[in-house]
Amino acid sequence: MTENQEKTGVFPTYDIHLLFAVLFLVGIGIVMVYSASSAVAVKRFGSDAFFLKKQALFAGMGIVMLVVFSHIPFRVYRPLAYPFLVVSIGLLFAVHFSGMGVSAGGSLRWLRLGPLSFQPVEVARLGLIFYLAYSLTKKQDSLKRFSIGFVPHLVVLILFSIPLMLQPDFGSVVIFGVLTWIMMFVAGVPLRHLLSVLVALVPVGGFLMIGETYRIKRLVSFWDPWQYPAGEGYQIIHSLMAFGTGGWWGAGIGKGYQKLFYLPEPHTDFVFAVIGEEMGFWGVMFILALYALILWRGYRIACRCNDSFGMLVGMGITFAVALQVSINMGVCLGLLPTKGLTLPFLSYGGTSLLLNLAGMGILTNIGANHGKRA
Repeated sequence: MTENQEKTGVFPTYDIHLLFAVLFLVGIGIVMVYSASSAVAVKRFGSDAFFLKKQALFAGMGIVMLVVFSHIPFRVYRPLAYPFLVVSIGLLFAVHFSGMGVSAGGSLRWLRLGPLSFQPVEVARLGLIFYLAYSLTKKQDSLKRFSIGFVPHLVVLILFSIPLMLQPDFGSVVIFGVLTWIMMFVAGVPLRHLLSVLVALVPVGGFLMIGETYRIKRLVSFWDPWQYPAGEGYQIIHSLMAFGTGGWWGAGIGKGYQKLFYLPEPHTDFVFAVIGEEMGFWGVMFILALYALILWRGYRIACRCNDSFGMLVGMGITFAVALQVSINMGVCLGLLPTKGLTLPFLSYGGTSLLLNLAGMGILTNIGANHGKRA
């Protein structure tokens, strides 16, 4: 290996711990998607392997993307931050105004391009991370100035939030907001700026939460889902029943009961509940350990990077996964109001799986070049 190849990261040093955890979760995800979706697939498509085949295909493509992105020097994304930002926001607005948006489950979140459909929010999350990392790095010497270190990034967050609220996708707005605050804090934006504006935004968030009838119902049912067993509390009740049935060791893979048309969308938003029922407490703990390993390695990779842009990208990707995992699991366990959000690497969904694996490839490249400055 030449010195030049080493500097550009053409031959990355794979983080074995990170790779093990990611691939293990992807493998478990393929098995659990099949287990959770087989009955639904037979009823809808006449084949119990319909979702299995697609998830396996997505997983194969995602692993290829992981390898490809791990070979692309992370500094390449720096000059692409603004073009990627424009494309990301454009795709979110295109869902509503291009005529190519696809509605499912009462939300307009998919974009269809010919035979392909995908969720632009997954692309937009990566676009937000690249923009924040580039902007915060470029303004490093002026981050303590409110008009430079905080305001521009809040404006961009609002630009992302407008089309997301139109979908509506309040959960993604929360993730984007928390991610923006975390990255600004890590970069060095004064805490007083973050807290002062956060306090001012609390009433806005409260208004948005009660601004729609369905959100009010979700909040009310969250406090006591058992009072609404046939309505807004239905999903939470059956999710909790799945975990309760699983006990310590689980009912066994494929032997769960709640996925049999009791738990809505068991292979997407509530695959964690199916895991709880079929793999039990120890299976859930193993899943949590794999996620903890990913987050630990991602945080460590980011902290060790001597390049500010790379450090912030690594932090952004790591915390984005952490937020998704926390919210999805919180919903399934009844700790958070119901929100349609996939569980990274485990839930059925091509866009989520492909973009999360691409993110792990980027994280791998950052780790392979942690000691090298631009």
